[in-house]
Amino acid sequence: MAFKPLHDRVLVRRVESDDKTKGGLIIPDSAKEKPAEGVIVACGDGARKDSGELIDMAVKAGDKVLFGKWSGTEVSIDGEDLLIMKESDILGIIEDASQAAAA
Repeated sequence: MAFKPLHDRVLVRRVESDDKTKGGLIIPDSAKEKPAEGVIVACGDGARKDSGELIDMAVKAGDKVLFGKWSGTEVSIDGEDLLIMKESDILGIIEDASQAAAA
């Protein structure tokens, strides 16, 4: 994929949710909500201060993130449905238990 977001925007691939509840009930497609969880595919260079100094991005490609339900703009790149959003639309980074223990 040859796409690089500009400034403080990121390209996100949604992570699909389970088809079953914890109790074992199957959720039909019509009742599913779009997941608010995804993986960063690509990042821009970051925003700029008024002085022109670059503000580094807090996320990087490969990070698993949570974002707002209505965040981003849906796009189709190379036949894949992705989201483009500003870094500020990201609520947080999801860390694995092994990553959290190391920190």
